[in-house]
Amino acid sequence: MNCDQLLLHPRVSAALRRGNIQLKSVKDVVCASAPDLQRLTGLSNSDVQQLITAAAAVCRRHPPITAQQLQHGVSGAQLRLGCPVLDRLLRGGLPVGGITELAGESGTGKTQVGLQLSLSVQYPAEHGGLGAGALYVCTEDSFPIKRLHQLIGEQVCLRSDVPADLVSSLRFSDHVYIEHTADLDSLLVCLTRRARLLLTRGLVRLIVVDSVAALFRTEFQADDWLERNRQLLTFSSMLHHLSQEFSTPVLCINQVTPSRPSLSTVSPALGLAWANQVMVRLMMSRLQGTVVRGDQSSALRRLEVVFAPHLARDGQNAAVWREGLRGVESWTSNRK
Repeated sequence: MNCDQLLLHPRVSAALRRGNIQLKSVKDVVCASAPDLQRLTGLSNSDVQQLITAAAAVCRRHPPITAQQLQHGVSGAQLRLGCPVLDRLLRGGLPVGGITELAGESGTGKTQVGLQLSLSVQYPAEHGGLGAGALYVCTEDSFPIKRLHQLIGEQVCLRSDVPADLVSSLRFSDHVYIEHTADLDSLLVCLTRRARLLLTRGLVRLIVVDSVAALFRTEFQADDWLERNRQLLTFSSMLHHLSQEFSTPVLCINQVTPSRPSLSTVSPALGLAWANQVMVRLMMSRLQGTVVRGDQSSALRRLEVVFAPHLARDGQNAAVWREGLRGVESWTSNRK
């Protein structure tokens, strides 16, 4: 887009039309600093700020969403997990628009959440879904198809709030689209082609990447951090564009790394470069305890909100049952 198409004060437009000015496109304006713009145009600081604001406005495809809008649900629908206790922790579920990260050690239940959301998204909006399928991208392990079928068979138990005839009418397995990407290039191709095609046709309204750290950890050495961060920003930019354009929640499952070599605490992998791309960060951990319910038992887990613009830092105990992940408010514990 040319600068002469911007809505500017005539004084600013005249400065941009000068023959010796090298600012022809909106991209030129956005990529230049305010002091450089002042030097090139001879405009005052207030005029330069008007120019920058106008250029940024045409580059932004969607208006920004404030934390207050997220808190009051003004931004649109949310995707529920299907468990009232956990959905209460998340103020209704995953926000539609933006990246939600779920990090944790192996065996904490992260993939369970991804599978559960892949089924929940298929319910109509009045039952906490988005009325479409899910794209599940596997980057390290094979897709747990047996567990998916088990969750499908137990949907009537998990979603007792939904009429049984509606649950039985949904063909869940037909609307979970599975992709395996063995390297970073195939992951980017999957997002630019496969994901966009499915979203454009209205076949999916959820993207799950399991896991985001796997490919970036294997393809880059420690001294390649600059290139890794560049590729990471390219990847996150694709996810943001898809999420905003199609009002689609994105769940990125992440590995963890020790916070310090001498400590037992962990933090999500990929560092600050990735953390700055995430709107909601959740963490799953496994606690020292066993939850008993009838003939079933499960290791006690905890789902925590690390940060989010609309959520307080809080947590909720949970357990993995045959029907999926449920919040636990009271339990019989067999301590080890």
